[in-house]
Amino acid sequence: MKKDEENIALYRKYRPSGFKDVLGQEHIVSVLEGAIKQGNISHAYLFSGSRGTGKTSIARILAREIGASENDMYEIDAASNRGIDDIRELRDSVHTFPLESPYKVYIIDEVHMLTKEAFNALLKTLEEPPKHVVFMLATTEQEKLPDTITSRCQSFTFKKPSRRILSQMILSIAKKEGFSIESASADLIAMLAEGSFRDALGVLQKILSSSSNKKINIEEVELITGAPKGELVNNFIKAISNKRLEDALEVVGNIVSQNLDIKTFMKLVLHKIRVVLLLKYAKETEDRFKEQFVKEDFDFLKELSQSDENKGSGINSNVLYELLGAYDAISRSYIQQLPIELALIKLLKEQV
Repeated sequence: MKKDEENIALYRKYRPSGFKDVLGQEHIVSVLEGAIKQGNISHAYLFSGSRGTGKTSIARILAREIGASENDMYEIDAASNRGIDDIRELRDSVHTFPLESPYKVYIIDEVHMLTKEAFNALLKTLEEPPKHVVFMLATTEQEKLPDTITSRCQSFTFKKPSRRILSQMILSIAKKEGFSIESASADLIAMLAEGSFRDALGVLQKILSSSSNKKINIEEVELITGAPKGELVNNFIKAISNKRLEDALEVVGNIVSQNLDIKTFMKLVLHKIRVVLLLKYAKETEDRFKEQFVKEDFDFLKELSQSDENKGSGINSNVLYELLGAYDAISRSYIQQLPIELALIKLLKEQV
């Protein structure tokens, strides 16, 4: 049994089993709990939000909270069951009574994948549903749903969890798995997850399964995930601070030659430059940022924040603004590093 548990993916092993376990969606949980207490059960719910934010997990929890057993809970993947015949079959089945529960619950994931004909068939059921049926629709692309479907559902929009929430979850789960992990490592994993609980746990599982001593440091995370080394990021920021265009361009060239992900590199750069500015202008944030970085990194950023622009420091809000624009342009550029090179030339051209 213990061996079987070890083989379970972390995102499944630590999937929330009740509303109390849900992280980062308090605005949804509080409304649903209040409705259940008052007995106000809707016949159709629409959960929308980016991937890995907990839509189907909350749908399952809600189904259990209103009394639906596993035998009366039906999950349908609309990506592979998207045609009118699939929905007609569903429409016929809703008229049979639950086996052992007050409700039959139908969870339709990626509902935006249904065909136009399938949507029309589903709409007829949503307009006049049997009293014992509850639909829970989940989607990552609500804008693709017909208004006629959306208007017949009680809608909830899921937020991406903050990096802080993801980082704390990573620290907690790593501890439960018998590993120790640096706060800076957890923060890097959280950043790589891009607001997805599922992706964060996927990255964590990859790292835990590769660790030999159950102690995870940031160098190990960088190596396993392929994230650019902190030294490269710091050298890039230092070059900008010292107004050394050639040095900054050399770092960009190294990123490209090592085949590292340039968007991940820029995320790390933006994050650190933002911290420099906040340490400079909002000194009360210092304790919070101390937890996010290893000591050498934090000392480097703090030193930059204390530099006087008139005495040579080139880190300012304009730098952050230009690099943010470059980051946004990377995915649209034929040559990925070109937006960064142009931003650097614009920022540092007076020194050429």
